[in-house]
Amino acid sequence: MAYSATALGAVGLSRVAVRLPGREESVADVVARAGYDEREARMFKALGLRTVLSLADGERTEDLLFDAGHAALGGRSAALVLYGHTLLTRRIDLCDGAFRESLRDKLALRDAPVYGLSHVNCVAGLRSIEFARRFLARRGGTTDDRVLVLAGEQGSVFERARVYPGRSVSGDGVAAVVVQHPDAAERPRYRYLGGATSRDTRFYRNLRMTPAEFATNAEVIRAQTLEVVRRAADAAGVGLDGIDWLMPGLGNRMVWTSFCGRSGFPFERICLDLLAERAHNFGADALMGLEHAERVGRLRAGDRCALVATARGAYFQSVVVEVLEDAL
Repeated sequence: MAYSATALGAVGLSRVAVRLPGREESVADVVARAGYDEREARMFKALGLRTVLSLADGERTEDLLFDAGHAALGGRSAALVLYGHTLLTRRIDLCDGAFRESLRDKLALRDAPVYGLSHVNCVAGLRSIEFARRFLARRGGTTDDRVLVLAGEQGSVFERARVYPGRSVSGDGVAAVVVQHPDAAERPRYRYLGGATSRDTRFYRNLRMTPAEFATNAEVIRAQTLEVVRRAADAAGVGLDGIDWLMPGLGNRMVWTSFCGRSGFPFERICLDLLAERAHNFGADALMGLEHAERVGRLRAGDRCALVATARGAYFQSVVVEVLEDAL
């Protein structure tokens, strides 16, 4: 499925806020704690992963999410909060079950509904942007409506869950972005141009797949990642040749080496800077890449960026945004 900005309007996106935990660990240590042998650690090193960020003593995932949300809102309100998460969050993981109420209190959003978006694994963050667009186009909405999107979570709550053998290792970083109405008075930093999503239903067994299914899944990931970016770029009206930067899912380096080999897209235009030091951060990867590119001065007004997420279960999502003149 592809999404055009003309269908629901060219919503705006704020700058991305990222919050990171304070403990840096080697991927090899995380892999060993999860019960895998040294061969798996060597595999991840070959895939470009070196370190991963984990919660330090006394740190909490909810505090990272609160801080990121507060920064993204910039003192403004929101009519809706969407939290795209991969793991099926237990009550004890976020504020002993009071995460929603604590979020509303700390962000002064007492009247805003808060919903979790899950069961699509690591595409949940970008998928939340698409749901935010639908909300802003609803009957009875106003141009002042804004949606706060949160992504990322605590992979270290269960070490085994943060390691995907042969594919990726996950960290505890989070990101937040505000999606606003096309006719909002406030100037956004990015303009939504188009998007696309897909899924291959053969791989629902996840880690219980057979060796043959794993092999097929790897090929499908390579092919469908390219396909979903192409369809998003076409929906945006620019085509793959019109994409200036690609903000990837940070599972591993090989997917993107293949992407460039198949498409001819310049490898230096894929923002993989964070892969070695942060590894994979569930649904927050592409947003983190966008924030990093901004922070190091890589982006210019008019640049078109394809944000990409791939997920276990063969889910794929891409969102294309255009960088606007900075309001500051």
